[in-house]
Amino acid sequence: MASGKGGTGKTTVAVSLALAARNLGPVALVDCDVEEPNAHVFLCPEIRETEPVSLPVPRVDEEVCTYCGACARACRFGALAVIGKKILFHPELCHGCGLCAAVCPVDAITEVPHPLGRIEFGRAKGISFLQGILNPGEPMATPIIRALKEKLPSHGLVILDAPPGTACPVIETLRGADYALLVTEPTPFGLHDLKLAVEVTRELGVPAGAVISKDGIGTDEVERYLEEKGIPLLLRIPMERKFAEAYARGVSLVEAFPEWKNRFVELAQRMTMEVKVPR
Repeated sequence: MASGKGGTGKTTVAVSLALAARNLGPVALVDCDVEEPNAHVFLCPEIRETEPVSLPVPRVDEEVCTYCGACARACRFGALAVIGKKILFHPELCHGCGLCAAVCPVDAITEVPHPLGRIEFGRAKGISFLQGILNPGEPMATPIIRALKEKLPSHGLVILDAPPGTACPVIETLRGADYALLVTEPTPFGLHDLKLAVEVTRELGVPAGAVISKDGIGTDEVERYLEEKGIPLLLRIPMERKFAEAYARGVSLVEAFPEWKNRFVELAQRMTMEVKVPR
């Protein structure tokens, strides 16, 4: 599930799809918006296991270091600097690649874990639930998303609820997916960010379909763009106050309005027609 623009209804679609498809086979919902996860608000999961996530960062032994600067020159992210007889390390820039330790000619650098956050596992309303939580102030979301993806079930329908935008966390979420469901809205902002999301899916080679949320506002430009790009429109969710009221109460669309369950079952079936999903 991706959107480009935030607030389009991506989590609404992800949660409703998971709840509607649970009778078709095993379903897992993975909240990859680790900076601000919110799927748990609708699912109220029982968390059964928690694992910390850390990033290996360099520690320099200045008694061994010769201040040659090889580590700083090798770092592509500017996380290390050598100024005279002093080493400056900026952990917020470090990507944990280990290159600095590899190039140090005197083995003065060792790697130590830097805590980033945690991943959690549980059950919710008959489905498997996973989420990542980034520690406040930490800028690196992708290692937590990567850790989540290493724990994905090996069978069944796995729904990854991506963060908004098209930056590294979204790319990491979409990488390796069988299908991308792009949730958009018929507004100029929605169309602009939909175009960016489509570019990402095509760069990654992930087939995509679309859901129009808040249908009935704006213009038909989004539909015309989808038709132009050959992206199937799989579902429309109208702009209705009662849907917003249910969302504000933390109640999913299919639970508040059971008549929508079959529409989401059909959505799951149409997606599996586009790409083979292991069962």
